[in-house]
Amino acid sequence: MNQRVALITGGAKGIGRGIALDLAARHWKIAFCYRTSETEAQKTARAITERGGQALAVRCDVSDPAAAKALVSQVEKEWGRIDALINGAGPYHRINLFDETVEGWNKMFDGNLHPIFYLAQAVAPGMKARKAGRIISFSMANADQMISQTDVTAHYIAKAGVLILTRTLAKLLAPHGITVNAVSPGFIDSGSAPPEELAGMTKRIPAGYIGTVDDTVAAVRYLLSDEARYVNGANIQISGAWGI
Repeated sequence: MNQRVALITGGAKGIGRGIALDLAARHWKIAFCYRTSETEAQKTARAITERGGQALAVRCDVSDPAAAKALVSQVEKEWGRIDALINGAGPYHRINLFDETVEGWNKMFDGNLHPIFYLAQAVAPGMKARKAGRIISFSMANADQMISQTDVTAHYIAKAGVLILTRTLAKLLAPHGITVNAVSPGFIDSGSAPPEELAGMTKRIPAGYIGTVDDTVAAVRYLLSDEARYVNGANIQISGAWGI
């Protein structure tokens, strides 16, 4: 375990940070990237070190295919390998479809879907050579329902695409000892939404309460474990039964 290396996109705060700190307690080496959250990234890097891990914080826009490839190369040069790729980055905005701009539309796909493809292509050769690896991507709890979404259309389509890409990568990489799975959160108190907004959603959740970052981290911990070696192409919903 001491030699395992994880690359986490969007790891400076929220769920990505929670995953990084959980792995740090297990003495992983953790590289994480961020685009604008410099202060949060520095705090997260310090927290990783304090918990027994090693940290490498890199400013990188993984929606740029060249930058995504360079990020993987940098981590592999620094630590020699990547055992787990965790795709946590992904912008979100709420806007009616007919008020959406071309720029806003493309941003949802460039941020949520395309980097998974870029990064998977980049990490796959090393994982194949070692006959081992884990790739985990984030979708959303009702993305598999293929329902209408008038105010988050592009984001929703991108997250549905994440599930298709996850299953495709799983089939391609399973012969090489690599698992590829998705985690699909519902309403999680990760700091990205105002508390009053989350509170208003509680009545829509069958479990009756908002999920925590720890709930999501637990699912990721399982998928990274040896116990999940035969779990491949799965989608784990973390939603208190919302969105099913």
